[in-house]
Amino acid sequence: MQSSRQATVWSLLRLGMAIVILAAVITQLTVSLTRTAETGGDVATVFANFFSFFTILSNVIAAVVLATAGVRSLTRPAEARSSLGLSAALACATTYMVITGVVYNALLRGITLPQGSEPVPWSNEVLHLIGPIFLVLDLLIGTRRRAVRWQVVWVVIAFPLLWVAYTLIRGPLVTNPTTGEPHWYPYPFLNPDNPGGWGMVAAYVVVIAIAFVVVGFGTVWVTRRRARALPAQVIAAE
Repeated sequence: MQSSRQATVWSLLRLGMAIVILAAVITQLTVSLTRTAETGGDVATVFANFFSFFTILSNVIAAVVLATAGVRSLTRPAEARSSLGLSAALACATTYMVITGVVYNALLRGITLPQGSEPVPWSNEVLHLIGPIFLVLDLLIGTRRRAVRWQVVWVVIAFPLLWVAYTLIRGPLVTNPTTGEPHWYPYPFLNPDNPGGWGMVAAYVVVIAIAFVVVGFGTVWVTRRRARALPAQVIAAE
């Protein structure tokens, strides 16, 4: 069993990572809005667009979940380790951050995204690389989470599916504040006006949806496997 000292150290690391992630989000948002205001751009649209990026949403979710887990582990360790809700939330945050890291580094690194400003280098690395790596480490070697049912995978993928629907519905309704184009999509592979059209968008959505399912199942599997090492009274009835 992990010692109380190890659990305390990891709880502090979770809190520290949550603070770093939030600082990265706030810094990038501040820079984006400031530059937009200085150039006379549409600040309100840039603000709404900023929080339409899956990267930003996944990082905010991760920061909130990590902070909650850290505080609860420090103040109520037994309750934190036996919380099904917290374990499910960590599974969601881990899956979202892993996909964020993989998609960005495989498809988007080096591509200028329509954020209203150039990304802040250190913030960009925290949101797309350091944060995802920490969530993987949290899953593999961090404080063990309570075993969750396999059905949690469908909870995990519900949010990304809703985000895709929101993105595709909102896209043609928003004027790009940078280029003036009559549409705005957070990522090039979701823009049906790009080469390949809706067919290419559909293909990307299917591939990424499969990736969410695979990573979600992997996250739940690791959570369940590591939870077997905990005392029986901490593990939920399967």
